[in-house]
Amino acid sequence: MDNTNIPVSSSPFIPSSVSVAQIMRTVIYALIPGIVIYIGLFGWGVMINIVIASVSALVFEWLMLLLRNRPVRVFLFDGSAVLTAILLALAIPPAVPWWIPVVGCFFAIVVAKHLYGGLGYNTFNPAMAAYAILLISFPRELSLWNAPLDQVKQSLGFIQSLQFSLFHTLPATLQYDSITSATLLDHVRTEVGLGKTIDVISRSPIFGYVSGAGYEWVNAGFLIGGLWLIYRKIISWHIPVAMLVGIALISSISLMFNPGIFTNPLVQLFGGASILGAFFIATDPITASTTPLGRIIYGLGIGLITFSIRSWGGYPDGVAFAVLLMGLTVPLLDHYTAPKVYGARA
Repeated sequence: MDNTNIPVSSSPFIPSSVSVAQIMRTVIYALIPGIVIYIGLFGWGVMINIVIASVSALVFEWLMLLLRNRPVRVFLFDGSAVLTAILLALAIPPAVPWWIPVVGCFFAIVVAKHLYGGLGYNTFNPAMAAYAILLISFPRELSLWNAPLDQVKQSLGFIQSLQFSLFHTLPATLQYDSITSATLLDHVRTEVGLGKTIDVISRSPIFGYVSGAGYEWVNAGFLIGGLWLIYRKIISWHIPVAMLVGIALISSISLMFNPGIFTNPLVQLFGGASILGAFFIATDPITASTTPLGRIIYGLGIGLITFSIRSWGGYPDGVAFAVLLMGLTVPLLDHYTAPKVYGARA
């Protein structure tokens, strides 16, 4: 009998019931609570950045698919480019010029994704790689964050926010400094550097109930979405729990040794990009570790590096750099933490 024409396929032999597009859409849906709260507390700049970034990402994705002779319809609408754009838009300040998200999406889609082979082959998280490049290249634009709307006398409406994004102009009666402020982590870092203690710094209105005013509620929204992703089994609990435990553990130890210059763990957990990073960024299935033990080590490493950069590094937040640095260890982690194959002998 001639077996040469019998088709042979490789594993897995049981196909997944969830497609890439369905996973990407589910993650985007999980971001909605945090995005809605973000817009409500900090204005329309957030939504404008998301729209500009999403359109830019789709255009760059389309161009690269054409250049690489890849199926446009299949990959353009799988949701991966839009999700990258949304994560990048959430990582940058709401009030930035239009070209910031465009440049960021160019680097994320063209360089960090397609020049490495496209979806499934990229070594680094595209959104975080792009954010790191933007932060290093344009520090001024990336350091001016919006103050909560309830702390400013006059806020920007949708049309005014759009005009600022496109033309970088404000109403004649409004100054840029009156609608922006430092983030909580940046404020604490600066004031501690001036010799003030946390007891004195915490009296500032920039503090909320547990962390930065406004941002603590945004992070609560992302926490709800992240827990929903675990419930839906889109992500596993290993990386988010390990990362947040890592941040809480090292911040608790630091607080015990020097409570005058270190904040409590809740400030670290609900300040900056801790929650967004733990549930939506560090859990990237392509660039994160794939073994259970590897994911725990990977998450712990991100948490420890994040706190270290915040406390002793050159930037007030370190989630992006921590994700990129731990991404370099993923091949090693997967190699040494791979579970034993069933039936294999020691």
